[in-house]
Amino acid sequence: ILWAAQGITEERGFKRAAPSAGALYPLELYLVVKKVEELEAGVYHYHPTNHTLDLMLRGNYQMTLAKACLGQMFIADAPVLVVIAAEYERTTAKYGKRGLRYVHIEVGHVGENICLQVVALGLGTVTIGAFRDDEVSRLLSLPGNYKPLYVLPVGWVK
Repeated sequence: ILWAAQGITEERGFKRAAPSAGALYPLELYLVVKKVEELEAGVYHYHPTNHTLDLMLRGNYQMTLAKACLGQMFIADAPVLVVIAAEYERTTAKYGKRGLRYVHIEVGHVGENICLQVVALGLGTVTIGAFRDDEVSRLLSLPGNYKPLYVLPVGWVK
């Protein structure tokens, strides 16, 4: 799922699975894990260059994220949540205000890639944009210039 979102697609490492204006890749992926084989419950950051996860915080934070998503409690049932955040400056430094648009287009591409891969694996997801930015940022310990854009709960379809 993470490779389909941001995985490196060529040996030189310049291109990823989703397009990015100027190949600047302003998006970062985080996982909030409750129940995934071979992964401890906690908050992880994905590194596409070596396709690895860094455990940032141990524990079950599904309920915390569900509350931050305006009380959408079904989120707490998902075994894993993918959160997409952006560092706008990576793109706006080159493209100015138009870079904001490019970041939003890119998050749509990445979100769609996640949805397609999830379905291909026989799982389900939904895209969520309704949340309190400050609470999601605090949970993920996002740097001040990163902004959360999307939350995608992933799990078995009921």
